[in-house]
Amino acid sequence: MSRRVALSVAAGVVVLGGAGAFALAYAGEQPPVLAHSTARYTAPAAHRAGSLAFTTDVTASSGVSSVKVLAWPAHSAFAKKPLTAKDMAEVEAAVCESAGKETVRCAYTARFTDADASSSPRGAWHVAVLATAQDGTTTLDTKAAGFTVR
Repeated sequence: MSRRVALSVAAGVVVLGGAGAFALAYAGEQPPVLAHSTARYTAPAAHRAGSLAFTTDVTASSGVSSVKVLAWPAHSAFAKKPLTAKDMAEVEAAVCESAGKETVRCAYTARFTDADASSSPRGAWHVAVLATAQDGTTTLDTKAAGFTVR
């Protein structure tokens, strides 16, 4: 093999190796992905409390560190000034269980009394979700699911 061919082959190996390393590094830094998010609101009635039940699947190649959930009325301050990850830092966490190699299924439930329901704004509500992966990447979906308070 001539020296010129050998150098070309060596340069190709270096380029392909570098591209492969970049692809692996990029794949490892993908933010969490939310899927199948649903919310179900049940108003309080008679002698029974109402509830909000929210579920979502979260996938992250590095694993899921935390999932925070916040229900908010569509006609609130958050409609004008969108929620941020900082806003979500102190909200309640969902409970997550393994649902596959890199996926967890998370559930959040809140109970409501008649007093809670009567003081809540009527109409459309959204559920915001902040998912944080083990590698520190985050995904914020401010309208992951919705429900209506009547």
